[in-house]
Amino acid sequence: MGNSAMNDNSVTTSNPVILQGDCLQYFKTGTIKGIDLTFFDPPYNQGKDYANFNDNQNPDEYWDLIKQVLEGTYNATVEGGAIYFMQREKNAEFVLRSLRETNWTYQNTIIWKKLTSAVPGRYRFGKSYQVIVFATKGRKPRVFNRLRIDPPLPPHYTYERKNGMYATDIWADIRELTSGYFAGEEPFRDKTGERIHKQQSPVALLMRIILSSSLPGDTVFDPMAGTGTTLVTAYQLRRKSVGIEIDPNYINLIKKRLEKLKPADDISKYYQDYQHTPDLDKILGINIKKQNKLLV
Repeated sequence: MGNSAMNDNSVTTSNPVILQGDCLQYFKTGTIKGIDLTFFDPPYNQGKDYANFNDNQNPDEYWDLIKQVLEGTYNATVEGGAIYFMQREKNAEFVLRSLRETNWTYQNTIIWKKLTSAVPGRYRFGKSYQVIVFATKGRKPRVFNRLRIDPPLPPHYTYERKNGMYATDIWADIRELTSGYFAGEEPFRDKTGERIHKQQSPVALLMRIILSSSLPGDTVFDPMAGTGTTLVTAYQLRRKSVGIEIDPNYINLIKKRLEKLKPADDISKYYQDYQHTPDLDKILGINIKKQNKLLV
């Protein structure tokens, strides 16, 4: 399914497309264009051990790099296209500033609430969420699907919801991939059982983002693709996708992941979470009731 090289200097139709190297170089050559939706989850400059990325940069240098990626993505994005930029909560100010200075229009700050406990710092409360800032090229999004979800009922609710609820800017129903038992079978691990990528995003998170801000046939982009969750999810949702990754080991992992879908990556188990969404078949690009008995 994946292509690691292109015959010309543009990426427009292949699905999914996997490119190895620095995304900034691909922006310079005009390879990336026609993007409808981007998920941007860069390393957080925390001093983690990445083989091909310096994760311990001077803050000014780090945020200058981030702005270069945001600018390149903006130029490659269609009018009304969207970006979802995920970062640590402490960096929210820098995320918003970087988006504003590269001409993106702010829409929402999404709080992705984690399910694991957090140890408080010496002088501040424990952290239990990450921010995902939703922004667009232009004042209004080209596509925004108002999803209805059906998360677990809060303890103070007396009655079950008949038709779910509209998704808000608080996402507390998607489990993160932690180092402990919460991680389950989804993270990729080495022979010792350690996670290969400490910041691997769950397919459930990318599913919500892609369903919210794209339609089948649209092009989804990830400039720092990591283990390829964006591409794996976009492919199952019948979107075209382009991922750029600098680490050759991650490139190989993405290719293998796309060649044979493992059960933990299969998004069909999440269809029922969106069953109350109007025009869900149109958003998904399939007739669910014919393919999945969960919604019958």
